[in-house]
Amino acid sequence: MKVLKLVSRNTTRHLLRSFLTVLGLAIAVMAFAVIRTAIDAWYAGANASSPNRLVITNSISLVFPLPLAYKEKIAQVDGVTGLSWAQWFGGTYVDPKNFFPQFAIDDSYLDLYPEYIIPPEQKQAYLEERSAVIVGRALADRFGWTVGDPVRLTGTIFPGDWDFIIRGIYTGREETTDESQWFMHFEYLDERMRIEMPPRAGQVGSFIVRIADPNQAAEMSARIDGLFANSLAETKTQTERAFQLSFVSMASSIVTGLRIISFMVIGIILLVLANTMAMTARERVSEYALMKTLGFRPVHILGLIFGESLFIAAMGGLLGLIITFPIKNLLAMAVKDFFPVLRLDPMTMLFGLFASLVVGLIAAIFPALKAVRTPIVDGLRIIE
Repeated sequence: MKVLKLVSRNTTRHLLRSFLTVLGLAIAVMAFAVIRTAIDAWYAGANASSPNRLVITNSISLVFPLPLAYKEKIAQVDGVTGLSWAQWFGGTYVDPKNFFPQFAIDDSYLDLYPEYIIPPEQKQAYLEERSAVIVGRALADRFGWTVGDPVRLTGTIFPGDWDFIIRGIYTGREETTDESQWFMHFEYLDERMRIEMPPRAGQVGSFIVRIADPNQAAEMSARIDGLFANSLAETKTQTERAFQLSFVSMASSIVTGLRIISFMVIGIILLVLANTMAMTARERVSEYALMKTLGFRPVHILGLIFGESLFIAAMGGLLGLIITFPIKNLLAMAVKDFFPVLRLDPMTMLFGLFASLVVGLIAAIFPALKAVRTPIVDGLRIIE
């Protein structure tokens, strides 16, 4: 108990220095947590993917379409329990800066994605009207849309003005479900293409299939791709997670850079605290020597130094986690158009606090060893 009392008093002896050290640690822990959260946002789509869904695209690139006629052969593959298709629309709303994902989907698409929760009456209204669309709650809130609002998009991939009516707003079943998407009828798009640009009709960007056994994903992927081998539009079938990760790989350099920076932040924490503890131990060499003459053993000296370092580290870690929440919310507001799911993972918080405590231990090692090994005579000779 005496050691704990001394630890608390030593921590507050230089109040300004302790406060600045805690503040520096807090900022570093906050930066670490925010960077890790940003990295997690890149993988949000992959983490939310279903293991029993496969995505079929053109083997050359997602940019190249596939014939809609492929659906007949794909549906006959053993193990396929559901089939749908989608086409990226790529329109702009009012201003080209108002980016959001837009997909022209078959009516069976929503059955493959139970994570999109849609009120039954809204889903029925959507199915009954060719120009109807369903949007996510986050997207609706972003533009102030409500059910029944007319919306006009200007096509970029599919030129012209396109008029729609919002008939449904979905919410996500999970916290990681993307609520920023726009779903329109594929038939609405395809019918207009048949009139205005017949060569582009009857083509889709990707097929989505639901399989009975996720463990057979690799075998079924090979079987589907084999159906269209040596054709004019060969396919590439992969799990939904692999499909999502292919987008992350396009920005792998950025993600790797963020990972390196996050661990550099841990190094900064160590340097800040190590410097403080080194200064503290050097200033108290004579005190430690006097304590030894009074009967304090080396374990007491170690307890004082390690205790003070851990206390400062814990305070810095906790304060850092507290200020992470408002900073994360501000970041989420700033990047919501690009990262609709920006979630602070509890594991990130635990790792940040754990890292600060580990740094607290490491930072105290050398000052503690020096204090213990310094002879009493040498310590008493030092005059402050």
